[in-house]
Amino acid sequence: MNTVTATLADGNTIEYIPELIGEGGMKQVYFTADKSAVLCFYKDHSAGSDLNRMARLEAILGRFNPTLDPKTGEYFKKLFCWPTGIVIQPHLGIIAPTYPENYFFTTGSWAGKEKESTWFVRPKLRQLLPTEEAGTWLNYFKICILLARAVRRMHQAGLAHSDLSNKNILIDPSSGQCVVIDIDSLVVPDLFPPDVLGTRGYIAPEVLSTIHLPLNDSKRKSPSANTDQHALAVLIYQYLLGRHPLEGPKIHPASSAEEQERLEMGSKALFIENPTDHSNRPQNLHVPYTALGSHLSKLFERSFVKGLHLVQERPAAIEWERGLLKTWDLLFPCRNSYCPSKWFILHDTTNVRCPFCGSKPKGSIPILRLRSQRRPGQWLLDGQLVVYHNLSLFKWHVFDHLRPGEEADRTPQAYFAFHQGQWLLINQNLSSLTSPKGNAVPPKSAVQLEDGVQFRLSQEPHGRIVEVQMLHV
Repeated sequence: MNTVTATLADGNTIEYIPELIGEGGMKQVYFTADKSAVLCFYKDHSAGSDLNRMARLEAILGRFNPTLDPKTGEYFKKLFCWPTGIVIQPHLGIIAPTYPENYFFTTGSWAGKEKESTWFVRPKLRQLLPTEEAGTWLNYFKICILLARAVRRMHQAGLAHSDLSNKNILIDPSSGQCVVIDIDSLVVPDLFPPDVLGTRGYIAPEVLSTIHLPLNDSKRKSPSANTDQHALAVLIYQYLLGRHPLEGPKIHPASSAEEQERLEMGSKALFIENPTDHSNRPQNLHVPYTALGSHLSKLFERSFVKGLHLVQERPAAIEWERGLLKTWDLLFPCRNSYCPSKWFILHDTTNVRCPFCGSKPKGSIPILRLRSQRRPGQWLLDGQLVVYHNLSLFKWHVFDHLRPGEEADRTPQAYFAFHQGQWLLINQNLSSLTSPKGNAVPPKSAVQLEDGVQFRLSQEPHGRIVEVQMLHV
């Protein structure tokens, strides 16, 4: 195997294989000798003399780099393919880790190709995928949480991606994982402007609407955290509902296909499920966005109704992360073996049915209303948990100041079981769980869930009270 040598900005050298393995609009990609990383050289050989680009790369690899955080760096290394070095010879480039194997297709004519989101968000392409690669709806939901978390962390670092899209998010629906790529062109507000405008279908309307203006025109809008928020909402909508939120039947008077697209995705963009203007609504919207529950419905409305043309109305990535996590607690397994989803959001207790297949569950379903003490004696509702057999309870359910983020303790504290016609909460690790009558419930003991009962999950500070509603369907 022939190799050649590249020199890094820190003076070290690295061997790489001079056979092109991939190419994008700006870079050409080569494997290192051991194939544990890739070298991505900029096609523009004058890039090395661009002091602004060098400063951007140094900032991205250094002070803005979330993978260097001593507490959470290892966690975010799995969510970002973050560059690890700058190449200066034979010309400017970066080193980045090779994508894990699960982000490459292993079967059929797709074998060896990267799992770009494109394959999974386009309905026609999704139908062509092998069953084992297509994944489950539950795993798409997991991907949404992880993506929102990654974008939130990036924005917290003061960065914007600028091209958050189906091309730059690799996903593995068979395991529910994702990774954000193309990190080297991140936007640092007021320091480093964007290199690209974005990808078709994900470019925010205000960017498309002003694309014709000169670069130095103050009215021209460029990629930023606000445009990332639009792209994030589009991706979440696509992952969960399998369609694009703006691609409907409405035709705009235009002189060309390009102008039609600029209007459809830009100044005339209209949500296909706009609650008051139905002119862009497809005929067969099988599962509406409202089937995902109030937390996500409100976020989609802010993104695609209020915030489509008013950037200040768009939800931040942290709001998506919180809304998705709250909705996760409302998931319920569909008992129909032919259901394409296998899960649905149980948000309407007056009409419990799976929107994906129409089937209705039978029996009793406990719903736990989680209450937090805001001041002495005042317990306010701050969450709900829909219970099913073998569901686990975690510390973020027990304590109102904990969140299921990157630093969360994922040790189960208790689990739910349907046993001999009764619903039970079986203690595993809770130190001060008490029964409805106030008696201690030690580990390996259980609390019976009955309609209307209340009990404390913990007597410690921030411990929640639970109120049980028994739903009979």
